[in-house]
Amino acid sequence: MKGLFKLFKRFLPPYKGYLFLNILFNLLGAIFGAFQFAALKPVLDVLFGKQPILPKPADWSFDFDNLSKNLTYIIGDVINSYGKERALIYLGLFIVVMVILKVGFTYLASFVIVPVRNGVVCDIRNQIYNKILSLPIGFFSDERKGDIIARTTGDVQEIDNSIFNSVETLCKDPMIILIYLVVMIFMSWSLTLFVFLLLPVVGYLIGKVGKSLKKPSMRGQNKMGELLSTIEESLTGLRVIKAFNAEKKMKALFVRQNKEYYNISNHLMWRRYLAHPMSELLGTMVIVIVLWYGGGLVLNQSGNLSAGAFITYLVFFYSIINPAKSFTTSIYAIQKGLASMDRIDKILLAENNIVNKPDAIAVNEFHHTIEYNNVSFRYIEDEVLKNVSLTIEKGKTIALVGQSGSGKSTFVDLLPRFWDIQSGSIRVDGVDIRDYKIADLRGLMGNVNQDPILFNDTFFNNISFGVENATLDEVIAAAKVANAHEFISTSPDGYQTNIGDRGGKLSGGQRQRISIARAVLKNPPILILDEATSALDTESEKLVQEALENLMLNRTSIVIAHRLSTIKKADLICVFHEGEIVERGTHDELLALDGIYRKLHSMQNL
Repeated sequence: MKGLFKLFKRFLPPYKGYLFLNILFNLLGAIFGAFQFAALKPVLDVLFGKQPILPKPADWSFDFDNLSKNLTYIIGDVINSYGKERALIYLGLFIVVMVILKVGFTYLASFVIVPVRNGVVCDIRNQIYNKILSLPIGFFSDERKGDIIARTTGDVQEIDNSIFNSVETLCKDPMIILIYLVVMIFMSWSLTLFVFLLLPVVGYLIGKVGKSLKKPSMRGQNKMGELLSTIEESLTGLRVIKAFNAEKKMKALFVRQNKEYYNISNHLMWRRYLAHPMSELLGTMVIVIVLWYGGGLVLNQSGNLSAGAFITYLVFFYSIINPAKSFTTSIYAIQKGLASMDRIDKILLAENNIVNKPDAIAVNEFHHTIEYNNVSFRYIEDEVLKNVSLTIEKGKTIALVGQSGSGKSTFVDLLPRFWDIQSGSIRVDGVDIRDYKIADLRGLMGNVNQDPILFNDTFFNNISFGVENATLDEVIAAAKVANAHEFISTSPDGYQTNIGDRGGKLSGGQRQRISIARAVLKNPPILILDEATSALDTESEKLVQEALENLMLNRTSIVIAHRLSTIKKADLICVFHEGEIVERGTHDELLALDGIYRKLHSMQNL
């Protein structure tokens, strides 16, 4: 249960008030529940002649024997005045009132626990999503998207179903058990001590089975993550699956994974369903033992336990059996939920190395230069960049060319701190980028990627994404610069037309121009273009290239290009090869150099 207390310590503090009310109402419900049974002993003793009617009440004190005598006096007085049948009616009314109070406070306890349960689950979801947004990109290169989705949805739901479904039981049942045990101690400490000797044995057996649930639960949630990853990959790559007639292969993969999850779930639920019969059996065995031991005390007239008191004692004891069963069942469920919490913590407790320094500098303008000074970087072992140095002056267009894997994309990803370098420094206006506030640094830059990242939303919201309080006129102006206004305005609902998942209702060129319009509206001083025209047909490329030239006007631009024809006008072209800049110069200078750039240029012309 150590993991459960840690979870409560992390997520329950904002709900202390609700928890206090829940404990208070559960306590009152348990007390009134005890009163409804406490009246049985004196009534039974008087009705069956086991206890003489007392002539006067005893002095009131907090003592079970004293309370019993006073109840005996009150019941005797009612019998003398109205007869035994009327006394039974009054007893029934008393029990009904006690039950009304008991169930009323029990309902109030459940009522105030609802905001706790739903609030904590809501907080966990928020924390996971916020953590996902804050983690560096490198974290997700080692994780499956489907598994992350599974942790955000299935695992959080499992915590709700398994742990917080049991919170009410954990708050209520121990209190009922405790109060009833206190009453039982007052009634017969020797019999209750005997019961206490049995409970640890029962608890050990139940805990042993409950603890064994955690490992299969973890395996089940991991397997569900694999299933969701396969579904996500299948939806993303459906065109490729169909094109290569790979439906049978993907079906076989999914069926195998689903069968494995089926087997793990069977194993888990068999153990989980063992909770009820096991607690039923153990509870019955304890009752039989208590009947044997307590019945012996009554028959031998030892221990000051009368027949009426023993019957009342059994009622109290039997009343703690169901709460004890619920409590043990909750322990089983909690182990399953804690396994899900462990999976969620792989995200929540993941280390984020790319954070603001305590004294980070605010920046909102770019004035002079971007400097890469002896920058080296590696993802795992092999260096992707090796002592790269480059100075980019404000207003200049710098083009990066080279074979795939030569380090171009990594070079530009280091500037907005998607990754942090291992050695060297990158400076903007003479200040190391690690000294700037991350949000301010990225606010200086606009990105247009080879694969436009669009959202299942309207044209307006996609273009204005990241820009607060953008007006329709501003969005239209940005779309015109990006050569996108014409096809947007002919859409059914204009700028309020939904573009589908990842912009699926648009052509490649249209998606790219929406991406450019988004960058235009942001109006950043530094522009990063990552092969923005490489996936387009000739006509679309012409429109997009024109939009890019409009966007790059009077800006500092870093352009990654495979099509060398698009960068002839660049102020400087850098040729990357195996993580190093091996050539640099203008288009004409590099052709005259007769090196790698000329070779690439000749291949494209051919």
